[in-house]
Amino acid sequence: MIVLEQVSKRFADGTVALDAISLTIPRGAVFGIIGRSGAGKSTLLRLFNGLERPSAGVVRVDGQSLEATGAAGLRAVRRRVGMIFQSFGLLANRTLAGNVALPLELAGVSTVERRARVAELLERVGLADKAGVYPAHLSGGQRQRIGIARALASRPDVLLCDEATSALDPETTRAVLTLLGDLNRELGLTIVLITHEMSVVRAVCTQVAVLDRGRVVESGTVDAVLGGARHAATLALLGDAA
Repeated sequence: MIVLEQVSKRFADGTVALDAISLTIPRGAVFGIIGRSGAGKSTLLRLFNGLERPSAGVVRVDGQSLEATGAAGLRAVRRRVGMIFQSFGLLANRTLAGNVALPLELAGVSTVERRARVAELLERVGLADKAGVYPAHLSGGQRQRIGIARALASRPDVLLCDEATSALDPETTRAVLTLLGDLNRELGLTIVLITHEMSVVRAVCTQVAVLDRGRVVESGTVDAVLGGARHAATLALLGDAA
């Protein structure tokens, strides 16, 4: 589904964020990318929807090389790749329904179709009774559910989650992870979770890659990587979670 071949990212100031990463994320996986702050996780995630371009190497989404894709092609890819954020990213001056509808408005979806899709998504995330409420009146968990609903509006194949639970309390985190797991099973979504929390990986991921200083140092199934950890970065993350 998502394939990286010897991908590196160097910024204008000379900082090397990613160094020769090769990685395959299979269709239908819940794939965790874990590492400490500064490991390169968010930069890596932004390569998957073309928000960042690699300095070297190839990124393929469903067989399509993003480096060889023009502006129109990138827009099409981004419609298939939804994204949710730690900070929720909701517009304060829009109701929940208005926030969920925004991607559909930008895509030119008709009002009738838009209303039906928004109602369906609010029902799916358990907030059908709050369509007219504004984000300021929601809890953090409810805001993240709206972020998920908005990311699903264009019926993506892939959902990218950038530290999506790190601002939430443990109980709310469990509820959001349960929702993501349900979406993976029911919709066949490929989900990529960026996190620094080993508990998140254990709770919902099927596969994991450990990132350290811009390199993948261990990857595989969750059981294999966490049960047979060898690299110092993985062992440190496991120690933090103990």
